[in-house]
Amino acid sequence: MGNLNWQESGLIWVIVLGIGFPLLVILLGEVIQRLKRQGNPLASTLRTVKNLVLPSFALMIFVRDVFKLDPQATLVKVIQTLFWICVINAALSLINALLFEQAEADTWRGRMPKLLVDLCRVVSIFVGGAIVLSEVWGADLAGLATALGVTSIVLGLALQDPLGSILMGIMLLFERPFNIGDWLKVGDAEGQVIDMNWRAVRLLTEERQVFIIPHQILGKEVICNYTAPDRIYFGSIKVGFSYDNPPNVVRQVLFNTALSVPGILAEPEPDAQTISYDDFVITYKVEFFVKDFLQLESAQNEFMTRIWYAARRNNLTLYHYKYQCAVESNAGQTDSTASKLSQGFSAIPALIPVTREQSSLDQLTKGTILQHFGRGETAIRQGDRVFSMYIIISGEAVMTVLNDAGPELEVVKLSRGEFFGVMALFSREASPVSVTAVEDMEVMVINSDAVNAMIERQPSLSREIAQVIEMRRHAINIALRTSRNELVPT
Repeated sequence: MGNLNWQESGLIWVIVLGIGFPLLVILLGEVIQRLKRQGNPLASTLRTVKNLVLPSFALMIFVRDVFKLDPQATLVKVIQTLFWICVINAALSLINALLFEQAEADTWRGRMPKLLVDLCRVVSIFVGGAIVLSEVWGADLAGLATALGVTSIVLGLALQDPLGSILMGIMLLFERPFNIGDWLKVGDAEGQVIDMNWRAVRLLTEERQVFIIPHQILGKEVICNYTAPDRIYFGSIKVGFSYDNPPNVVRQVLFNTALSVPGILAEPEPDAQTISYDDFVITYKVEFFVKDFLQLESAQNEFMTRIWYAARRNNLTLYHYKYQCAVESNAGQTDSTASKLSQGFSAIPALIPVTREQSSLDQLTKGTILQHFGRGETAIRQGDRVFSMYIIISGEAVMTVLNDAGPELEVVKLSRGEFFGVMALFSREASPVSVTAVEDMEVMVINSDAVNAMIERQPSLSREIAQVIEMRRHAINIALRTSRNELVPT
């Protein structure tokens, strides 16, 4: 009877394993494929169950309930240990899939550093292994715990500094005060974060040097993150102007100059402030933002370069309060300016007949001013109203037009003796083009009354200007037509 019961029990398990195991494997395979197509992280957990947990469970049932081997036999204990290790592995995979695989970045699960997750996994494996040793093999964990405790104390004292750095690194990785790509200032070091690991953070400076800062030092320093809370970077510049210059005019010139500098953002827009009335100078501060930290220094340099040209064009006096000296504006150079204008008119063939009479030259000089534009500065912007004619006496410029897609198209290069601004001046409409200096440029700016006076004295000048306007319009049409043809797919 006992033999029959053994045979019936073994037969039942054989039927269960022979039919249920393959069906379960096939079912799990279909579910895994569906989850994999959906990108669900549970697919990896079910794959572990299919490939490890189910085979080890079937093997354990086979040797224990079909062959009726002694539960205390070494082979049975080894198979049981293998099964529970697979179960622990599947459980950790399930926890990782549910909690961390698809965690959002702004949640505590998303901020959990991978190093801490891995350490928790290792600790869980050790705890699970200890439970298996105790339950399956009957091991005495009290002595093992005592030995491990003493060993931990000795290792902790011996590795105090490295362990402190590791723990500080775990805290920083968990808190996430900065990320890869952020620009930081830590003590005297300033650079971009290029690597973060369990021991240190690496910063790449603007000089292409790498600073390796251990977490233990990093945790004791004040960290300035230039990137947070927005990935734009702040810059400011102080400049001084004379008390003779109206502050509102100075602030408007500073604001316009900042907007013209490549790299400086229009939103948030720059801000020009009057901050102090000092002994010899009124001090102003310009605040602005750039997209890339590496652009900050170049933007400051370009602004300081262009403000000189802007001050000269607007008759403002820049003041150096360290040396208590001023950079003279155009207002203090009347005689030299008149002489230079006279030479400039005489050097342009189209204006020679107008300047033969001294009275005509004097009248023309009174209606003309000299202006300087630095490389990259825009003398006339497309859409501006223009009330003067510009004649280049040194340097070069490029005339551009915006097409429908947005980028600027080059229309024509302008050099010494050529003029611009006449298309908008005579049409009384907004300028159809922009004119930008490609190198330092000096121009004569002749107001509309002086231009009309020139045309009255020399009618042929009107025909020459009309021809130039027609040529410029033709060049604009060619540039726009060429751009549209390039955009059409072939």
